[in-house]
Amino acid sequence: MTAGLVTQTSDTPRLGEQHLPLHERVRAEIRKAILTGELKPGDRLVEDRLAEVYGVSRNPVREAIRGLATEGLVEVLPRRGALVARMAPDEARETIEVRALLEGQTARLAARRRDPGMVHRARDILARGDAAMAEGHDDLLAGLNLDFHRVLAEAGRNSVLSDLMIGLRDRTAALFADDSPARRRAAWADHAAILEAVIAGDEDLAAQRATAHVLRAGEAFLGEG
Repeated sequence: MTAGLVTQTSDTPRLGEQHLPLHERVRAEIRKAILTGELKPGDRLVEDRLAEVYGVSRNPVREAIRGLATEGLVEVLPRRGALVARMAPDEARETIEVRALLEGQTARLAARRRDPGMVHRARDILARGDAAMAEGHDDLLAGLNLDFHRVLAEAGRNSVLSDLMIGLRDRTAALFADDSPARRRAAWADHAAILEAVIAGDEDLAAQRATAHVLRAGEAFLGEG
């Protein structure tokens, strides 16, 4: 077990200088670090270190960690402190299977609505991902992947489904964040195929491609259960 190291750079937000509630800002930044793989399952969340990185006191960090624990992204254990949550193999498999089904329905609804604004935003995200890969910045794909799926969910215009997907997407994103560069690139190529089916209004094909995309991304967790 290691202490999670969030790297402080010139781009790291100094959250004490912003006006929204500090614990929510810190919570969002730690969540982002978990979902993009900067913080990995089993990493310790050291309050003093995180407070230093984000330029805040320990209190908002402590509140942020409590909030992330309610999301299932963090575990708080007696005498061991806070850790980035690990998912048991059976739980990972079941979560991925459910997300695959719901992601298919999300793509189906997006193909039915065919919102022009969504198409523009999704194409922009794909272009940014392609540029990141061309420049060797594959580490940016995890965040862009989340952006793509969120845009797709918004395009379906079903708030109940979108709310269900938020927790599932975050929890599986933490699993996928450690993928190899080759796997990340293959998963990224799937997005263009999904968007192509959505633009064509082919609901069945969009759903099929979105479901297969999630199952491929999670194949390491999908042994016979």
